Parts: sequence; C-alpha cells; structure tokens
Amino acid sequence: MKFLRFYYKDKIKTGYFDGKKVIELDDSIEKVLNSWDGGKYLENKMKNSYSLENISFTPPIIPSKIVCIGLNYKDHANELQMEIPDEPKLFLKPPSAVIGHNEIISYPPSSNEVDYEGELAIVMRKSGKNLSFEEVNEYIGGYTILNDVTARDLQRKDEQWTRAKSFDTFAPIGPFIQTEMNPNRQNISLKVNGKIKQRSNTKNMIFTVEELVEFISNIMTLNPGDIIATGTPSGVGEMKSGDIVEVAIEDIGILKNKIV
Repeated sequence: MKFLRFYYKDKIKTGYFDGKKVIELDDSIEKVLNSWDGGKYLENKMKNSYSLENISFTPPIIPSKIVCIGLNYKDHANELQMEIPDEPKLFLKPPSAVIGHNEIISYPPSSNEVDYEGELAIVMRKSGKNLSFEEVNEYIGGYTILNDVTARDLQRKDEQWTRAKSFDTFAPIGPFIQTEMNPNRQNISLKVNGKIKQRSNTKNMIFTVEELVEFISNIMTLNPGDIIATGTPSGVGEMKSGDIVEVAIEDIGILKNKIV
C-alpha cells in the first residue's frame, strides 16, 4: 500500500494511492503506519478521493532524525576503490533538511559542487531500542525514496560531514511510503534531466535492511517516523542549477525535484 501526505486547499491530509486516485484517511500518517494491518484498517477510515492533478505532495513523514549509511553498495565501493566495510558507517541529516516530491532543492551559496545520491529509505513505525535481527520487521512501517543531497566540496574540506549534508532542502523524500515490498530486491535508478546516472539493485547492498536497523537500534533509540537512508549505488555525480533529478525505486515510484 502506498501512503502519503498531501496538500489540498492549504490543508495537509493523509491518504493512500490506489493507482488511480488518492483516498483521504481520517488519521495521521504516524497512526496509519503503526496501525496498518492490511485491508481491515481501512474500514471506516476512508473519506474523500482526489486526482493526483488536484493535490500537492508534502513530505510523507517528518522524522525526528535521519540516519544515513556512508557506504553500503558493493558497486559504489568498487567505484571509489574502497574496501568493503566491516560494519555500517553512520552519519545524520537533520529534519530541517526534509522536503517533498516536486519541491525545490536550494543550491547553497557556500558550495560550488552539489551532488545527488539516490537511496532507499526505511521508515520506522514504532520506537525500538536494542532490536534483534529477528524482530526488526515488526518495527518497520514501510519504505520511501530519499535523495541524500551533498555539498561535495564542503565534505572534502571539513573533517566531518555535518555541514555538507545538512543544508535546508538537502533531504528530499517521497512521494509515498510503501508498506508491502521486499526492500532487499528493488531496482533503483537516478536520472538527471532524463539521462540515467545511477542504476543498481538493493540486492547489491553490503548490509541488508534488517542488519542496518539492528545495528543502529543498538546505538540509539529509533522513534516512530525516523528514517534510515540505506546508502547509494555507483554513479554519484554533480547537479547544476536548473537540473531536474528523478530517483526511481521499483515498488515505490519516482521522487522528482529541481535544483535552483
């Protein structure tokens, strides 16, 4: 099921996309993900329906934190001539960086080299700490798409990555949260102005979704709505002002943003 949040007549609403139209739900996205148990949940929750042309997308969820993985694709490690890591390499992006599908990425004046990084993102549905591999999936609410926008010149300049990863608008997510898919077998690709720049499959991830959630939850508490960005495949590169970037994941859809 593809859940979303959207604007209609200046109000933010929650709904799901049935493939043709958006059905409004009488709950917050957080409650939807925590309560979702298949079709039974939808009984007495559905309200109005809308065409995609009549709504505007907003970020499907606002996390308390975004935990990102620095190197998690074998093809990306080969591209960078780096060794396969023994454990996930973590960094954070702030919630203030989040924007939604079709919103604008702002090119910061302090950078001259801003890169795209298309990624699968995990969305947590309830609080979890010290989770075992076997219990991880009951804490995951679904999956979305994230573009880990990075000021690459600032990343090289700084000893740590916070500034390069944290500008406002540097975490586009959306357009949907997909609750029913195999996250470890998804085609992922990224286009800039219609030209393919990244193409891989999440089966090439070094650490699986379950391994990542287990590892991170043994460091920090994961809250409802928190996002884990699972790393990017090979083909990372630069965006120029005016470029349109589209990240596609097989069972989720396409996240599209323009940088200006």
